Amino acid sequence: MPNFCAAPNCTRKSTQSDLAFFRFPRDPERCRIWVENCRRADLEAKTSDQLNKHYRLCAKHFDPAMVCKTSPYRTVLKDTAIPTIFDLTSHLKNPHTRHRKRIKELVRKIIIRSVVTLLASSIEQLNSKKDAAEDNTSPIEDEPQLSTEEKAFRDYLRSAFEILVLLGKQSIPLLADKAPEAEYMSSNFQAIIDYRISVGDEALKKRFEATAVNTEYLSATQQSQLLDICENTVREEMLMEVRESRFFSLVTGNLIEFASKKHLPLFLRFVNQHNVLREEFLDFVAFDGDEAVLVDRLEAQLTERWGLSMEDCRGQAHKATGTSTTKMKAVAVLLMEKYPLALHMPCSHSALNIHLANNLPFPNVQVVTETLRRIGAFFRTSFTQDELQKAISTHYQKSEEKRAALWEACGSGWTDAHNAFDLLLDLLPPLLLCMDSIRGNEDGRFEDATTADAYLIAETLADFEIIVTIVILKNVLTFTRAFGRNLQGETMDVFLAANSITAVLHSLNEVNDNIDVYHEFWYEEAVSVANVMEIPVKVPRLFVRQQRAADEGEVQAEPYFKEYVTVPVIHGIIQEVEDMFSETNLKALKCLSLVPAVMGQMKFNTTEENYADVYRNDLPNPDTLPAELHCWRIKWKHRGKEVRLPTTIHETLQLPDVKFFPNVNSFLKVLSTLPVLKLEDNSSDTASKRLQAYLDNLPAKQWNKSLAMLNVNTHVKHDLDVMVDKYCRLYPEDDPEAEAESEEASGEDVMK
Repeated sequence: MPNFCAAPNCTRKSTQSDLAFFRFPRDPERCRIWVENCRRADLEAKTSDQLNKHYRLCAKHFDPAMVCKTSPYRTVLKDTAIPTIFDLTSHLKNPHTRHRKRIKELVRKIIIRSVVTLLASSIEQLNSKKDAAEDNTSPIEDEPQLSTEEKAFRDYLRSAFEILVLLGKQSIPLLADKAPEAEYMSSNFQAIIDYRISVGDEALKKRFEATAVNTEYLSATQQSQLLDICENTVREEMLMEVRESRFFSLVTGNLIEFASKKHLPLFLRFVNQHNVLREEFLDFVAFDGDEAVLVDRLEAQLTERWGLSMEDCRGQAHKATGTSTTKMKAVAVLLMEKYPLALHMPCSHSALNIHLANNLPFPNVQVVTETLRRIGAFFRTSFTQDELQKAISTHYQKSEEKRAALWEACGSGWTDAHNAFDLLLDLLPPLLLCMDSIRGNEDGRFEDATTADAYLIAETLADFEIIVTIVILKNVLTFTRAFGRNLQGETMDVFLAANSITAVLHSLNEVNDNIDVYHEFWYEEAVSVANVMEIPVKVPRLFVRQQRAADEGEVQAEPYFKEYVTVPVIHGIIQEVEDMFSETNLKALKCLSLVPAVMGQMKFNTTEENYADVYRNDLPNPDTLPAELHCWRIKWKHRGKEVRLPTTIHETLQLPDVKFFPNVNSFLKVLSTLPVLKLEDNSSDTASKRLQAYLDNLPAKQWNKSLAMLNVNTHVKHDLDVMVDKYCRLYPEDDPEAEAESEEASGEDVMK
């Protein structure tokens, strides 16, 4: 049976085209607005259920932004969609209409009556709100009345959730350190409950006043339930914004190990309804299983649990290190095979040179990058920093300029900088001197753990293979350093970087073609550094033993390091750059010329339409894109002298008239989610930094998945009443006798 459109002057029906038809909503208020906008007085007397069952509106009466095509066979409306596009006058222009004046008058009366009805409804709502404010004790008919026991239970839950949110926000672990004289593990959660009871929290007092001293107020199971509700409520607030914005990118962080398992921190990047780019921490994902299992797990998390569509994923970035690098690269490839627009790119949080080095699967390179991270963590205290400063002053005592430059460069975060390997090479002699001093610990200033770390770092740095690897990385990554800096720069810098990738690859290939000459210079540099540090120049012991076992004679150092270090590193870097900046990735980045300041720099001679095919299906009106882009260029080319060109995507999206360019608006929002672009508004306080701060502030044994979620997302609004409602639906209070038995059985449980 065909569907007919209920809009006035619309004769469309479902059998004539593949146009989508939508039922009137069941919600009475939204249904009333639909009827008013239709201007059909005959529908006003019908109920929302009747309208939902018998009447439809076709997609032509809705703003295109309100219509979502989830698949070739399914089209849905956004929850807030209202029909606004109607033809209420075409019948008046028809010369064959016999009663034009009568119809015109009827339309006028309907409009007047609708306005009057709307005003009366508004006045009635205001009066009802006023009456409710004056007499807030009057019962609300629709609200179910709670018994005394139910109200007490909800009050207790509210206090419990309030305590958990406090623990999360203040980074307070659930368990305190075990006291030697205590018979059980003391709980911070229980301590705060005790305190609140002592200061007059009646809800908690009534709940636990009969509980014996030294007995846990809540079992581990009950506490886990409360934490799950807290975590899921905060996450759902963020997911609502992601769903509204539709497009997002997937970002993962370094592996974290807790509860005897490795977990992958999962972040989502999206543009919210205020056109602000956000990157939020959503969850930890178990890292066990092979690449295919991990891909399935990520998909299930995003689609089945969170209600997102991987078809809307426009980018992915994975900050992997060590042995996890190969696995995460395979995950990225599998995801791109299934979702080609989930472009694999480096993340804006990491310097490109660090990212490239981390992605090389060679053991010697992984030892260097891991040592670099350990050095960064080692010098976070003032004691170790002072010792390094002394070592730099001692080694470079004849060069005041070098000493000052090095100490200034070795501030916080130098191990993550674009020139980290240059600095590491310059610091090798003073670093070894510093580590020897700390491991000696003559004045007893350093703890045993610190001296042990110093010993391990010194042993690694005193290996000639590691010195050669550092020298090779430093020299090869010189060719990508400026390119990487531009990627973390402003929009104009990123656009220029996308257009310079050919030159970068040309330089790297030129090195590869003349590898003999370059390796000779680099090897001499490594030997010179080793001589200064009094480190013997030799081939790794394991390789020598293997060669002797195979009876292949004496191994020469220079040819060995060329074959096993220099050549693999240069080939690996070239391959990584080509993979990270494929043709599709570069097309996306070149579309940054939509930003007015970039257009101006290019003298408004840009050709975004040549690259627009990448995101053609994401645009509301792709057929009008060429004309719209022409108007967009003309708008900025002929602007007034006092009008400044916006320099970033964020600035451009905040313009009030960007909504009149729907394709450009959509284009910029999709581009903004690409993980290679820096976060413009909150770059100094990213979710990844907040997560790292939480992990640094607590011992690993006190990490808690749910509290980490609350701590990292303190800026996300939460409603304690929503948490209470969810808990009551999922875990209704048990029968008192059964609850007593449960508490008795779990009396000796330890809070986890």
